[in-house]
Amino acid sequence: MSEQSPEPAPATTVVEPTQKPTGGLGQRLLGGAAGRNLGLIIALLVLVVVGWITAGQTFMNVDNLLTIIRFASIIGVISIGMTFVITAGGIDLSVGSVMGLASVVASLSWIQTGATQSSWLLMVVVAIAVGGLAGLINGVVIAYGKVVPFMATLAMLVAARGLAELLSNKQTQIVSVTGFLEFFRGDFLGIPWLIWIFVLAAVGGWFLLGRTTFGRRTVAIGGNFEATRLAGIRVKRHLVSLYVLVGLSAGIAAVMMLGRTTAGTSTHGQLYELDAIAAVVVGGTLLVGGRGTIVGTVLGVLIFATLTNVFTQNNLSTSVQAIVKGVIIIVAVLLQQRFASRPGRSS
Repeated sequence: MSEQSPEPAPATTVVEPTQKPTGGLGQRLLGGAAGRNLGLIIALLVLVVVGWITAGQTFMNVDNLLTIIRFASIIGVISIGMTFVITAGGIDLSVGSVMGLASVVASLSWIQTGATQSSWLLMVVVAIAVGGLAGLINGVVIAYGKVVPFMATLAMLVAARGLAELLSNKQTQIVSVTGFLEFFRGDFLGIPWLIWIFVLAAVGGWFLLGRTTFGRRTVAIGGNFEATRLAGIRVKRHLVSLYVLVGLSAGIAAVMMLGRTTAGTSTHGQLYELDAIAAVVVGGTLLVGGRGTIVGTVLGVLIFATLTNVFTQNNLSTSVQAIVKGVIIIVAVLLQQRFASRPGRSS
């Protein structure tokens, strides 16, 4: 007796329900780049209003506003470089020390003598080269030595600061190169050169992160390192380039600090790494990587600079200021965890 196959059951079509966006309106807004940046702009405006109410015209005048931006410019350049590293899931604790080391090397007597005899740009090149070299060492140790970024850059933090102290003999080195001093005392269209450098760095960082293959790869590495490697991207080489980039930003910041203070010292840049990380996180870049925003970083830097100015104008305690900064950072991290469960790139 032959076995009869059972008749196939009639095919049924399963209609998938249309997916609706999850979360409320607030979550959808804050989860997007426009919403995050709008929140930062509102926070900045609130600080400006508080400064206006508490300090009056002492706060709300052109000179003071330029002072705020000038104060923000140096840490801002470092923060832009830091944005790239954190977007890729890394961290760099050495930027402040590297900045101090670069300022010391660029202001050594024989470097200044060479700059006087040739061009003050020699000091600029030396400072940026020192920063780039430190970044290269960090990148190679992290990418090829497989040392976690926290430990590798912590070691560079200590080593760079120690080397700066040895080279300067723990003494302040006064910059006496006339061309260098004249440039950084000058302005363009009434705006100091320090601010223009910050603006150029911000525009360049925004374009690089948001509009180039380099930026897309940076976001991809932070989002999923292994998947990016399997996709054929040379992640190790890219990581090295990111740490070189943040090292270069520390070198540029060293030049700006030399121009502002007219002195090189091993104490330059102390705790700047923490200020940069704070500005990047408050700006909306994810600490775990996978999303970065230069616009947010710039707004984060301006928020902290304005906060500092408001406290200074009102003769308030720096201890209270530190507490307020800490609260802002905690709130920013909590908002990241709450609203940024699906990281995406923004610029």
